[in-house]
Amino acid sequence: MSRRVTPVLSADCSQQATQELTEVLNQLWLLDTNRLKPGKDYIISLQGRAGFVAHRSNYARDLAAAPLFKYVDEDKLRGIETYLHFVNLLDNYESSTGVSERVTSEELQENRLFINSMMETDVMKRAHKYLVSKGHSPSDPEEFKKQLYDIWFRLYHRDKSGGEDSCGFEHVFVGETKFGQEIVGLHNWVQFYLLEKNGHVDYKGYKARDRKATPDEDDHVLNLQFSWKGLVKPLGSCFVGVSPEFEVALFTIIFLMSTEKMTSVVVKVDEYVLELVVYRHGRSIGTSFPKLLSSNHKDL
Repeated sequence: MSRRVTPVLSADCSQQATQELTEVLNQLWLLDTNRLKPGKDYIISLQGRAGFVAHRSNYARDLAAAPLFKYVDEDKLRGIETYLHFVNLLDNYESSTGVSERVTSEELQENRLFINSMMETDVMKRAHKYLVSKGHSPSDPEEFKKQLYDIWFRLYHRDKSGGEDSCGFEHVFVGETKFGQEIVGLHNWVQFYLLEKNGHVDYKGYKARDRKATPDEDDHVLNLQFSWKGLVKPLGSCFVGVSPEFEVALFTIIFLMSTEKMTSVVVKVDEYVLELVVYRHGRSIGTSFPKLLSSNHKDL
């Protein structure tokens, strides 16, 4: 695990602002009625603690013979509108950086349907209300949808040698490969489950601090190691079971509350002490992810 960080958004962010952020993120958590229930709607199998992977190595000892996901209720998943529209977006992207994205009119419509469905949820309505109160977002819902589009779906250059090859949504939720040598992004549990189900991802084990407790299989946040497209990600992290709108709302708030290139905040959401990290790419998200620091008062 990475080093601890102090619980601040940026150098000029007060403890009071951090407390306010903690409160609104916990409100989003309570409002996330589309979050799936561990042990009922899905079952994971943590298995072994993943080992060390040398820098730029694509060899990782497999400490998990079975998949991470033992079961997911796909009927329930696809019966929730935001998940349904979210899944429709996952095959819209070219995973290699440096290869220009070609967005069809159908894909543009799928992006809009996803944003529209999120805006119908209490999670996104609360996030919007909060951002308006802070002066970070327009009060008009249609203008806020445009803001969300720019943050998550506006294409930009990640690899300077090519065309517009990436966007925040692709990087965070779908995953990319960089120069064919490194996995970047892929911080979403639904995408991980679907890739794993189809044999494209191999879960290698969970990650935790040395000599510390094992995470629980009902935890909603996980640090993990896996391989994809012949490459190894030594340490990845994702929420598990939470809705797409919860993740988009949470990281949009953090993105808009700072103009720094990198924003990091430590907050307690429900029982989880998390480091939430957002990197900016101009007016859009470059990447965003959670790191689980502790759960149930256990130091992982």
